[in-house]
Amino acid sequence: MPQIVDPFQRNITYLRVSVTDRCDLRCQYCMAERMNFMPKTELLTIEELTRICANFVSLGVKKIRVTGGEPLTRRNIISFFEQLSQLQKTHTLEEIMVTTNATHLSQYAQRLFECGVKRVNVSLDTLDPDKFKEMTRGGNLLKVLKGIEDAQLCGLKVKINVVVLKNFNDQDIAELIIWAHKKNMDITLIEVMPMGDIGSDRINQYVPLSVIKDNLAERFTLTPIDFRTSGPARYDYVEETGGRLGFITPLTHNFCTQCNRVRLTCSGQLYMCLGQSDKADLKAIIRQGGSDTDIQNAIKKAIQLKPKGHDFTITHPGQKPSLERHMSHTGG
Repeated sequence: MPQIVDPFQRNITYLRVSVTDRCDLRCQYCMAERMNFMPKTELLTIEELTRICANFVSLGVKKIRVTGGEPLTRRNIISFFEQLSQLQKTHTLEEIMVTTNATHLSQYAQRLFECGVKRVNVSLDTLDPDKFKEMTRGGNLLKVLKGIEDAQLCGLKVKINVVVLKNFNDQDIAELIIWAHKKNMDITLIEVMPMGDIGSDRINQYVPLSVIKDNLAERFTLTPIDFRTSGPARYDYVEETGGRLGFITPLTHNFCTQCNRVRLTCSGQLYMCLGQSDKADLKAIIRQGGSDTDIQNAIKKAIQLKPKGHDFTITHPGQKPSLERHMSHTGG
């Protein structure tokens, strides 16, 4: 099986695919209240998304995570999962995963499971309905909780992702851990990332997870473990709850050394690093009539631009985002 190897001898086996930059929520750390989304003609079609994914699988990618925006708002999204399912059956694609806000998960959970999805990451930052509504600018927490429940009933394994925000949900983390572990779900805490103009100052949101971990250690017994998933989280075992707690620390503890991921945006731009701007335009190759060989050659060439790591920082008030593009465009 061919392998894509970057300049630092890391095998690229994991592709994150954004299928839309749109979302039905407006989380305050992710988007501005009024967003300008791309014209739909700029988005890759389902057929184009599938073709690019098939070429990545031919080059040795074994895991694909479908993201957004909110991927389950994409029209005809199940047809894309059906195509990925065929890649899983006839090629060497080992796993299809999804990151979602769960607002549409009740509707799609069974279909996702039937298409070979086994794991779903749900972004959920608080169990307080009022805080959730404020955080998401109008979201309904009960709808999300129902989506999680229905996903588990369908057989999907759910992991909870929590972006920790200073003076907002940083005091709620213990409650989230207990709740998640009681429902047999892993939970991962994430530092806020300086991507895109959100209409407020990032330093007012940022809290190092080292501080959060120290606070949690006063209540829980945390023991580092070797457990790893496809992502960058480092995990501890929580003795009191019997569950796993992950930490994703792009600012306080760079996790790039073992990075095996690249990201395809909904507009067909291939980014080798979430925190850098080098990219390759795969959509242009397709729409100019390029062959699969052209696509694969472009991918191989782009991988040689993959940096050793990102340059995220949040150090002072008024600091501009490290990157102008929003997470919702690149794919969370």
